Amino acid sequence: MKSKILFGVSLLFGLMMINSGFNKFFNYMPMPEVPEAAGQFMYAIIQSGWLFTLVAIVEIIGGALFICTKTRALGAIVLLPIIVGILLFNIVMAPAGVILAVILFAINIWVIIENYDKYLPMVLANK
Repeated sequence: MKSKILFGVSLLFGLMMINSGFNKFFNYMPMPEVPEAAGQFMYAIIQSGWLFTLVAIVEIIGGALFICTKTRALGAIVLLPIIVGILLFNIVMAPAGVILAVILFAINIWVIIENYDKYLPMVLANK
């Protein structure tokens, strides 16, 4: 039962990330209203060109990795910096979105915890 719930949550999470990434390229969903400082921050990221594109590509690739069971652990690590950025942005600049950001962060951490055994070989020394 737990694995089915994890799969369902991971599928929704991954699709949200893919959707967010594609929206950065095709702008088919309007951006929600945010405070002026948050809007200026987002505008600066968009004007940089490369940073906004990089975030979009990472969201698409990370979301696809997150959906597939075999690559979910990698997807969780790839998306972690993006999710932390979303969380901090909402805490500092746009508090109205904090609840969703905390939920996304919790899902990402849950997947990392569920896959901790896959990360151990990277941090344990082979003798």
